[in-house]
Amino acid sequence: MSPMQKVAMRKSNRSSLLTRRTRSTLSLIALGAVTFGLLACGSSTSNKELTLVAYSTPQGAYAKLIPAFTATSDGKGVKFNQSYGPSGDQSRAVAAGLKADVVNFSLEPDVTRLVKAGLVSSDWNQNATHGFVTNSVAVIIVRKGNPKHITSWSDLVKPGVQVVTPNPFTSGSARWNIMAAYGAQIKEGKTPAEAEAYLKQLFHNVVSQDSSARNALQTFLAGRGDALIDYEDEAIADQKKGSPIEYVIPKYTILIQNPIAIVGNGNTAEAQKFVNYLLSPAGQQIWAENGYRPVIEGVAKPGEFPTPAGLFTIDDLGGWSKVGKEFFETEGSPGIVTKIEESLGVSTSK
Repeated sequence: MSPMQKVAMRKSNRSSLLTRRTRSTLSLIALGAVTFGLLACGSSTSNKELTLVAYSTPQGAYAKLIPAFTATSDGKGVKFNQSYGPSGDQSRAVAAGLKADVVNFSLEPDVTRLVKAGLVSSDWNQNATHGFVTNSVAVIIVRKGNPKHITSWSDLVKPGVQVVTPNPFTSGSARWNIMAAYGAQIKEGKTPAEAEAYLKQLFHNVVSQDSSARNALQTFLAGRGDALIDYEDEAIADQKKGSPIEYVIPKYTILIQNPIAIVGNGNTAEAQKFVNYLLSPAGQQIWAENGYRPVIEGVAKPGEFPTPAGLFTIDDLGGWSKVGKEFFETEGSPGIVTKIEESLGVSTSK
């Protein structure tokens, strides 16, 4: 049974003081520095207006998904507000009061935060796709022609290779990247200590850590670094745009699963219709056209999204609850990645 099939069988089981980063995020929102687009006129809130708060990467896909939805009978007359940014920042902002009807994040824990805050129902992932709206895999993006001959994770720790990846304390993509790199070492037969040593080597080759996957890609396209660890969908979308890049799918890499949820905001009926569309064959086809692996059967063309031989999931590494504490804990006993980042002088504040 493939990892994709195993995932399909599994069920995914406020504080009053805002953190410094949440306050900063909310200030940016107030100033209009966070991307916030109104796709139709009308400022009053009604059951025909939805606010989508999402991580940065799918903005281009939603530019096609939303018009397609509003062209349906369920979407007729629905107006949209949209906010995009680093997954962790977006989640914390909603927990702190940013209005949202639908949230689409990079990581499941970013939805779990809203469940704990009483904003999202505890059964949000009790559906056929277990709360996920898109899949992807972690890939290595390189310059056209692959001048550094990068073909695997081991190439990223060679002397002189400059790597770009987002900051894991703001970006969900970065956490996927790190766990892909770490998990690949385990799948290759290395011990946890050897896999941790690999991460230290990797981070010493990292030359840029932007706040989000989208920003990291822009940094790479601007000429920084030899390799960018990123979502497959980002690589596909920008390659289609004509960007001078190629990408490598490592033999051992992680299945990325992106969650979607409805915020209990008195507008759940319209929000549910939108989510239903995103999970429908029509919606999933648009996702696929934008580089995302569908979460339902019968949408992807044969061979369109090849399954890496050594594909694994976050559950193979213990799940996000375990991984979050072991690798990314910033309070009490610092996590593995927290220690590495602090040793390099990189901010681990959220």
